Amino acid sequence: MRLKQIEIGKLHTENNVFLAPLAGYTNAVFRDTCYALGAGLTFTEMVSAKGLCYGSEKTEQLLHVSESYGGIKACQIFGKEPYYMRKACESDALKPFELIDINMGCPVPKIYKNGEGSALMGDIPLATEIVKECKKSGKYISVKFRTGLDESKLITADFAKALEDAGADMITIHGRTRDKIYAGEVNFKEIASAKNAVKIPVIANGGVFSVEEADRLYSETGADGIAVARGAMYNPWLFAEITGTDYSDKKQTVLKQIDGIKSLYGERFACVFMRKMIGFYLKGTPNASYYKERLFKANTTDEVKNILNEISL
Repeated sequence: MRLKQIEIGKLHTENNVFLAPLAGYTNAVFRDTCYALGAGLTFTEMVSAKGLCYGSEKTEQLLHVSESYGGIKACQIFGKEPYYMRKACESDALKPFELIDINMGCPVPKIYKNGEGSALMGDIPLATEIVKECKKSGKYISVKFRTGLDESKLITADFAKALEDAGADMITIHGRTRDKIYAGEVNFKEIASAKNAVKIPVIANGGVFSVEEADRLYSETGADGIAVARGAMYNPWLFAEITGTDYSDKKQTVLKQIDGIKSLYGERFACVFMRKMIGFYLKGTPNASYYKERLFKANTTDEVKNILNEISL
């Protein structure tokens, strides 16, 4: 794919290969890791707008940005009430962030049944009102959504145009309907239809686990860039492969990640989180099952490191 900067209002990304928000995974250390490997823009995990308005300590922990992070600071929020969405954008917790992404694509039943995430695709007037209110905060606003709620009503182009008219500065489209969750083929044509309907940057998302899949998503949709989601969980080095970024050996990257997580979140969280992450990283490697079994019995980060040192990544 052709690398280029993306203009989001007056912001300029370093390239057009982004790390999508991933609930439970895109903490500050993982974002740092992907940024160092070439990601042109990274987003926080989605955080509750109401939680921010009420000063939830857990919510604000998700917003940590390391001092060494050099990219555009971007946060994703979710909610359904325009007032609270705007107040969240104006909150002290979001002051460090230059770009606020609104989640209108999460398919998880708990979020959907509450009228949030992908449910907003079923109420275009409310979705546009949320964008208009958030824009009043003075922040740059992007929106991540899907092609529709199900295949019977694909609304990608219409929804994209409505968001642009409401003031959105960029959109990211996951090329599946809400009912597909993360399964099935990505609908390139629907993303392309949205790209042809708007002038703001369009980022394509879905099904990128290799350089070849990144190239195909980019070329067949005509999008301005791509966002990598679950593919980054299994292989954050994919950013380096797509962008041609140099990096030290994989093991050093993981060791640095372990130390960063431990420093920020403590020993217990670091042990549990990195057992899981290294398990992802082992996909497709020799003796993966053997090492995963040992990893999930580890009780300290030192044990995790010792096992890691035996593995050929």
